[in-house]
Amino acid sequence: MADFSFFLDDPEWLAHRFVESDDAFRFLRVPREDHAKLAFLTDECLGSRETSPEIPAAECLTQDDAAPVHFLFHSAFCGSTMLIRALSQSGIAMGLSEPQVLNDVVGFRRRGAELLAVARATDAATRLLGRPFAIGEVVIVKPSNIINPMARLLLGLRKDSKALFLHAPLETFLVSVANKGMHCRIWVRELLLGYLREGVLEGMGFMPDDFFRQSDLQIAAVGWLAQQRLFAQLGGEVGTRLASLDADLMMADPAQALDAVSTYYGLDLDIAAALAGPAFTRHSKSGLAYSSETRRADYERVRAAHDEEITMASAWARVVAERAGINLAAPNPLLNG
Repeated sequence: MADFSFFLDDPEWLAHRFVESDDAFRFLRVPREDHAKLAFLTDECLGSRETSPEIPAAECLTQDDAAPVHFLFHSAFCGSTMLIRALSQSGIAMGLSEPQVLNDVVGFRRRGAELLAVARATDAATRLLGRPFAIGEVVIVKPSNIINPMARLLLGLRKDSKALFLHAPLETFLVSVANKGMHCRIWVRELLLGYLREGVLEGMGFMPDDFFRQSDLQIAAVGWLAQQRLFAQLGGEVGTRLASLDADLMMADPAQALDAVSTYYGLDLDIAAALAGPAFTRHSKSGLAYSSETRRADYERVRAAHDEEITMASAWARVVAERAGINLAAPNPLLNG
């Protein structure tokens, strides 16, 4: 049954799914206060909610796109959920964490949709995600990192947008993969398979059969390198519209990092409030008390437990990077170590 309280220009109605068979979008009601409780805007996290009728994409494309919408791309396992929460302050900015609708657009593309159709669906999705909750407020979208191969398209569609690439350094990334166990080891293979299908690995010196002979952490390292190369190329194309931030530097000095990020996005962020809030004092996924000291202790424990595998995969990846001409430093860094 249609919900007659639905209004297309109401940002409380989150654009949740792109229904490609009907060329339409489906919305869920997600009040602003609920966003702070959700790690991701996915089916699993959102649960059962009030649902809109399907709205044709043509109607969604009439939405005004004048309000600022920026992007927070990430390498995974780098504190991106923490950062997007810290940037979310009423009247200043609204952060949207990994909206499912952008994953739907990726699936649409991977199933062979024509480029113009993908661009049209992405245009509609980003217009809908960019609806501000308050006048003068900026929307910052943190996509899942399966979206990264589409970063060029997103910035091409939203000409006034800026993007930040938040990335964990190679070894920190590998420690995180080792720490998260079998589920994560499977995930890095799934991520790389998607990147392989989208041509992201071309020119890196691998044949498809090579990946069967690589360990889980080698696979993880290849995915990390692919993202480094992708954003280095994009930075060369869009210049200062793309900046980067090292997650280790962010964790070492969160006040300096928040100041740099808020300046980059043009936000009048209350940094003291952001630092005192749950973003930097609670684990972004579990909600349990967490601190930089806890994170450092976890890192040292995992590093010691998987020392040989991490050391070998890291050294191997650096050779791959040198041969493929991949810079291990991301472009236009906001902070320097």
